[in-house]
Amino acid sequence: MIRLADDLELLRGFPPYAFNVYLMGGVVVDAGTRFAMRRILRQLRGRRVEAHALTHAHPDHQGASHAICETLGVPLWCGEADADAAETEGLVMSRMPPHWLTRAVGPHWTGPSHPVARRLREGDVVGGFTVLETPGHTAGHVSFWRESDRVLLLGDVVANLNIYLGIPTLREPERIFSLDPAANRRSARRMAALEPRLIAFGHGPPLRDPGRFADFTGRLPD
Repeated sequence: MIRLADDLELLRGFPPYAFNVYLMGGVVVDAGTRFAMRRILRQLRGRRVEAHALTHAHPDHQGASHAICETLGVPLWCGEADADAAETEGLVMSRMPPHWLTRAVGPHWTGPSHPVARRLREGDVVGGFTVLETPGHTAGHVSFWRESDRVLLLGDVVANLNIYLGIPTLREPERIFSLDPAANRRSARRMAALEPRLIAFGHGPPLRDPGRFADFTGRLPD
């Protein structure tokens, strides 16, 4: 694992930074695709894990969720508006915008559904971080914020990776994956206003440049 801050580690993956999974104060955040099960469980061996939380219920974030929860005996937590998708077979794909690419790839990445023990809302505390509701990419997308050292786990509100070229760069989520791009931009600008010193993304390497992040979100259309 790569230590990013106190009580925040990034699990290693291949390709690096493609599908990020974090250990945040004893909570596993996100789960990659269903093919990530072995590499996640291997790195968590011997570590204290109390729960598993999702930033959102998309195939590349919930794929190994059932395996993590069953193997480690921990509950699944998810944003309230995404919880039904996480725990109901077939809803993950139906909540995504229709597109040939998602139809072709998504079913192969999606993992089994799993009951959601806790539906996360604004202001809840998870692993020492505060839950922020950041809808747009999905209806129930959440991010995690720790004000004491200004660390933000952003999920897919913004990516720091060109998913086609594998090059680190700040980007909006691809339109074919986002339900409401305008709402997602509002969430991104809200997160930039926090002036985070460290931003951990769902896709791409971490960023320690709040000015660059603010400049990017400031250029987004309304």
